[in-house]
Amino acid sequence: MGALNDGLRAVKAEGIRSTAWRAANYINGRFNPMGKCHVDLYPSDAIAADWTIDRRFNAEALPARPYDVAWLISPPSRTSGGHQNAFRFMEFLEQAGHRLTVYLYQASPMPAVDIDGIRAMMRASSAYPDLKADFVRYDPATGIAPGADVVVSSDWQTAYPAYRYAGAAKRFSFVQDFEPWFYPASSQYVLSENTYRFGFHGFSAGRWLAQKVTDEYGMTCDHYDYSVDKQHYSHTNDAPRTEILFYARPPTPRRGWEIGELALTEFHRLRPDVTINLVGWDMSGYDVSFPFVNRSAMDIDQLNAVYNRCAAGLVLSLTDMSLLPLEVMSSGVVPVVNDSENTRGVLDSEHIEYVQLSPAAIARKLVEIVERPDAVEHSRTIAASIEAKDWSDPGRVFVERFERAMQTAL
Repeated sequence: MGALNDGLRAVKAEGIRSTAWRAANYINGRFNPMGKCHVDLYPSDAIAADWTIDRRFNAEALPARPYDVAWLISPPSRTSGGHQNAFRFMEFLEQAGHRLTVYLYQASPMPAVDIDGIRAMMRASSAYPDLKADFVRYDPATGIAPGADVVVSSDWQTAYPAYRYAGAAKRFSFVQDFEPWFYPASSQYVLSENTYRFGFHGFSAGRWLAQKVTDEYGMTCDHYDYSVDKQHYSHTNDAPRTEILFYARPPTPRRGWEIGELALTEFHRLRPDVTINLVGWDMSGYDVSFPFVNRSAMDIDQLNAVYNRCAAGLVLSLTDMSLLPLEVMSSGVVPVVNDSENTRGVLDSEHIEYVQLSPAAIARKLVEIVERPDAVEHSRTIAASIEAKDWSDPGRVFVERFERAMQTAL
């Protein structure tokens, strides 16, 4: 039943043609192990990006003026936080007077890239801005149109067509995570890691990631701080809270689903009266070892009501830090986060409970939060601690550093 439910979810999300393509691709890999492995990268782009030849993309300083920006990104979905954040920063550039063309990069034929459908999805979602930019499906035969002042990549795959562009444009990378860690030791790991050697200038989510790519790859990189969308997240519940939440995404290994499931199984044994909400993915059909409320991949404007019923929120980030800790804090929730340099190096708040990745220790911390005698007052304090945070501040910093990088020989 699990596989059937997965299939039904895929048909609902992607349509029959895309689901059939995924199924055929899986069967081919399962029963034809000698067949070609798929990497979502056009071969011609991969071959053209010979990073062993120094091209000095950012050696020229440009005069101050509105710039023509070609921004490469994989096709966005309704619930992808990384895409929502990237488009947020595209809007900051448009508000500063710069002109954008968005190139949607996907080497595989399926799921089909429907630009009209993507724009309709974005207009219907409160999580995406309404950009003035043109949207174009990237074609390796034609590449990026001439005239760009700068080409910005935002996934490791999109760094390859950005490198390939023959024009004199600067090359920037909007770095939201250390993407090699998405893979085991493999060709994908190497192809992803090599993009930090391309000579691009980076803009990273948080200082930890900027420091990592600079120290280990010599990549120049600015960073912006995390913030929270106050339009959607706020403290509205002053009553005692009898629920918790877990950001659960089993198909995304870096979100640590298996460790979280172990921890919540033990938490449920200790406090079976507390409701556990799973948010971030449709969990129907999954064999989960504790009772839960399936909040699925809710739209952003529905999350605040759920958050305001919760005392604690478990958010595991095995690569770069998630945006969720600040978002749940805005609703008065205590975030429980794995204690590591990639999390503390981004958000080192006294109101975040950092815990070692021991399921038993995580469960004890969740119980401690739920049983805290001053929980109501503490919830107010947590929300008040980030009242001054707003995305306009990181947006201003990003635009200033973007324009400085355009006007500087790096």
